[in-house]
Amino acid sequence: MPSGILSGNINQYGDIDECLQAEAKYCLTYLNIKLSGTESHVLHTVHTLMHSHHAFRSTPQDPGHRVPRYSSMHWGVCVPKSCAPEDVENSLKKFADSVTQGTGLKATVQVNPEMCQVQTNEGLPYSTKFVGCLFLGLICLAAMATVYDFMDNKKDQKGLGNEILLAFSLKKNSQKLFSLDVPADDISSIHGIRLFNAVMLYFSHKSMAIFYNPYMNRTAMAEALGKPWTVIARAASLYTDPFIMMSGLLTAYSLGRQMQKHQKIDVMREIASRLLRLMPTLGGLILFCTFILPYMGSGPQWPLVINHHAEICKNHWWRNMLFIHNYFGFKNMCLTHTHHIGIDTQLFMVSPLLVYIVYRWPKQGLWTLLTIGLLSTVLRFYTSYIMQLNLVSQMFNTADYSYILPTHRASVYVMGIALGYLLRQLGRDVKLKSGHLTLGWFIAFAMLYQSMIQPSKMGSRFYVYDRMDAANYAAFAPITWCLFFSWIIFTSHTGNGGIISKLASWRGFQISTRLAYTFYLTQFPVFFYNVGRVRHTDTYSLQLLVKSFII
Repeated sequence: MPSGILSGNINQYGDIDECLQAEAKYCLTYLNIKLSGTESHVLHTVHTLMHSHHAFRSTPQDPGHRVPRYSSMHWGVCVPKSCAPEDVENSLKKFADSVTQGTGLKATVQVNPEMCQVQTNEGLPYSTKFVGCLFLGLICLAAMATVYDFMDNKKDQKGLGNEILLAFSLKKNSQKLFSLDVPADDISSIHGIRLFNAVMLYFSHKSMAIFYNPYMNRTAMAEALGKPWTVIARAASLYTDPFIMMSGLLTAYSLGRQMQKHQKIDVMREIASRLLRLMPTLGGLILFCTFILPYMGSGPQWPLVINHHAEICKNHWWRNMLFIHNYFGFKNMCLTHTHHIGIDTQLFMVSPLLVYIVYRWPKQGLWTLLTIGLLSTVLRFYTSYIMQLNLVSQMFNTADYSYILPTHRASVYVMGIALGYLLRQLGRDVKLKSGHLTLGWFIAFAMLYQSMIQPSKMGSRFYVYDRMDAANYAAFAPITWCLFFSWIIFTSHTGNGGIISKLASWRGFQISTRLAYTFYLTQFPVFFYNVGRVRHTDTYSLQLLVKSFII
């Protein structure tokens, strides 16, 4: 038994490299310790401390490839190569039963075959070599296009072949990436708001990733993360809502220009443009995570967070390319973090109809948007209340039955459509009185308080779950959070912005907007590459948390 159990030091990986070099089999086993018919206060206290105050609750049945099974003890076991996973499980069950007999504790053991590893000298499969050649070919094409771009002195000669080749030029793309020219019809404040939410979402995702790692003082870590200020990392679900709202805003603003000029929308062109922007990068990432990444490292959890996910992508990649993968739940989803792309694309498909109705029949159109928003809000509230959803003990159910469904996220999208219509109709020159601006900012900060600060109590380890609190948060926090940013966008675009609006509208933020999609796609593969390679127990500290945000 390891030392420091009361400090949460319950995950013991052992030495995987020594085990495999000895031509043995390494298995990362899962042990779940539950209280069994005891009223002992001391035993309850011990159970709580060893499980780090139950900061996150999980079950052995939870898929662990994207959210850790936080309640399980992970023990590395080195056994002869001839031992089957069933042999290891039976042996550990006998040991656990003998240790816990008569103590008021009940231990269950789980040994998944995929978590048992042996050293192999097999070469790379042909599929990996083929995909590797594809990426190598793209690198060579980019190098060739860049050299051609530097050497070509006949810039006036246009041709399809020239344009296709130069599309891969690092020189040309760098000039576009770092350009600070502001388009005439740009909504500048969106870039700063997008960067803020992207950074906060990165912090939240990275925090979730480090929960996979074993810490000697995990109980202290849980106590630190239960402080009210850590709501900024726990509010991951909120940070995606402004992206959905701004997507509706930009779609309505862009399609509104077509309606004003031509009284119609070129739907097929808009759909084709969107698919050409999203699919190549998404497809490339699926290929990399499925065929390349599994052979770039190893570690105790590598089969779970890398190999297991690659197998899911081999079987279900087509769902992602059809943008319907968010309907199949986290357990069977390839690249689980891309559920947002599915939601956004599905909402985008109905946006031309909504925008057309709003511009053709403004009154009826706005009432339609309001009705859709209300229905979506009621649906999210009802589901959260009836199923008692929350992001701690019901994380997977919350995701599967609410968070990844467009019907539950449509409220903020139609808010964006309404705002896009308003900005297009009012233009940039709208003068508001100082009293109106003061009232608007007061309401905006009240919305910020309601969405971020007021719910912070729900993260405390002393908080007792209340499903009314959870339902209110799920239904209304996304709306109030997006209303805060909507006010910043409105005042900035109409010439009424103050210091916050000016900061959000800094033109340098355009660069982050151009990087946002690939930044969003690639962060999780990097996180779990690092998680899969962890081999030893570390000591948690705030400095380690800050360092983990950077590396």
